[in-house]
Amino acid sequence: MRSLFRRRVALAAARARRRAILMAAGRKHAPSRKPKKHQRLRRYGRGLLVGAVAIVGMLIGVSLGGSTTQDIGPFRAQLSLTPSFTGDTSVEIPPLGSLELDSHDGPAHLRIRLESLDEARTRAFAAKSGNLEQISHDAVDQLNLGVRRLAMQTAGFGLLGGMILVMLVFRARRETAIAGFVVIAVLASTGAATLLTFKPAAIQEPTYRGLLVNAPAIIGDAKRITDRFEEYRDQLQKLVLNVSKLYGTISALPVYEPDTSTTKVLHISDMHLNPAAWGVVRSVADQFDIDIIVDTGDINDWGSEPEASYVNVIGDLKVPYLYVRGNHDSAVTAAAVARQPNATVLDDTVATVEGLTFAGIGDPRFTPDKSTDETDEQQHQEVVEAGNVLAAKIRSSAKPVDIAMVHDPVAAQQLAGLCPLVLAGHKHERSIARLNPNPANAAPALAPVVAPSPSESPAAVKALQERTLLMVEGSTGGAGLRGLEKSKPLPLALSILYFDENRHLSAYDDIQVGGTGLTEVALQRHLVQPDTKAGPTPTPSAEGSPSGSPSASPSPTG
Repeated sequence: MRSLFRRRVALAAARARRRAILMAAGRKHAPSRKPKKHQRLRRYGRGLLVGAVAIVGMLIGVSLGGSTTQDIGPFRAQLSLTPSFTGDTSVEIPPLGSLELDSHDGPAHLRIRLESLDEARTRAFAAKSGNLEQISHDAVDQLNLGVRRLAMQTAGFGLLGGMILVMLVFRARRETAIAGFVVIAVLASTGAATLLTFKPAAIQEPTYRGLLVNAPAIIGDAKRITDRFEEYRDQLQKLVLNVSKLYGTISALPVYEPDTSTTKVLHISDMHLNPAAWGVVRSVADQFDIDIIVDTGDINDWGSEPEASYVNVIGDLKVPYLYVRGNHDSAVTAAAVARQPNATVLDDTVATVEGLTFAGIGDPRFTPDKSTDETDEQQHQEVVEAGNVLAAKIRSSAKPVDIAMVHDPVAAQQLAGLCPLVLAGHKHERSIARLNPNPANAAPALAPVVAPSPSESPAAVKALQERTLLMVEGSTGGAGLRGLEKSKPLPLALSILYFDENRHLSAYDDIQVGGTGLTEVALQRHLVQPDTKAGPTPTPSAEGSPSGSPSASPSPTG
């Protein structure tokens, strides 16, 4: 009985051991097929995740390091590369707009932005032999150097960004190395796509954006420019030399200051969006220690929103700036000027600055298409009416007005006898005249400025002094882009007015930079003499002999 029981127990134990062995074997071998497939999926998923993180890190690195600056000729340019589905190249010239070039179809967009004109390099270029062709070649080499440096810098930052981000996420050397290979492959593919789709001829067919939409109508197509390259090159060389010589010549100009009570007013007009003009204005303002700058309009060309940034330089001049709107300036332009901390916009208003009382009104027309017509009776009457409105404001002013400001000198005729001096622009040509008083303010006749006659009695001279002096400024911007319409550029013109302690105009300087073949700055000093009916026009004083003979060429009015 016992032996039978033992055999049954032993048999049950053996069966239990066999079942245990089979179960163990089943657990060891049966699931082995599933982990292999699962592990492969995990490896593929992890590899894709590493690649995605690497590309994200690369894009972060490109955004942080994908830009650089490069000196291109006298300009400081900013170059940048950004991811893009269309490729292409854009050349931005603020505030004028941009040129869009269909240069390539790769996944990278090249952006070139001309930031500023460097004063020191401009002078250095002018001090050399003046070989503009060599300067042009150097500019191309500098641009190529900048693009190559930008490409290497962008690739380096992209590689570093991809590897750092993968290392931070996975904390494994193997994945970090894989990320490096992924980024290198992506960058190499981008470079290859750019080179294979590069189109050198695209520079001949640019797409204009912003204000540069008007450029083809102004300067002609690329073929015409190429045909006239020699002429353009000669004129551009003169312009570079003229502007650069300002800095050397201006320091030698005599400053008229009979005593410390003299107030110096710088009169500018018709800047027409010329960025080089600001350098001239700033240099004169600093050298002559100007107290006030007055601007008689047409600071912009089309009065558009992109042009508003052009007036930001006003705040850097650090002196009071008085402005009236021209026919090329819109309400947007006037608002941009008014935002400058040192600027005052006069529009049928009166303001007292540095002891001088000014009254001004903006041009009633807005003709950014340059459609002013001197024979248009309606336009003429609009300007005359603006003069009448300002005349009423001057009559009602609590303080006697010393200087009136208008854009078109036609409006000045209505102010004769109401104030000693009227400043205007618009004509792009310097002129000075006396306005005979007319009680009815009805278009007084113009008489030339004359010197005193010894035969005149003091009483007669005093009576004649009441005639209003009209001073029309030339174009401080050389007519801007419109200067390209002429075979020779207009001079950059501006004037300094000297007022004594009695607020009387005692002298003025006419300054011109370049234009009409001049190669240096010209200054002509005038002493204001008592008004008489006969005599020659004032001549420069002995202490203020000009450094060149200023002569303004006629130009279409703005």
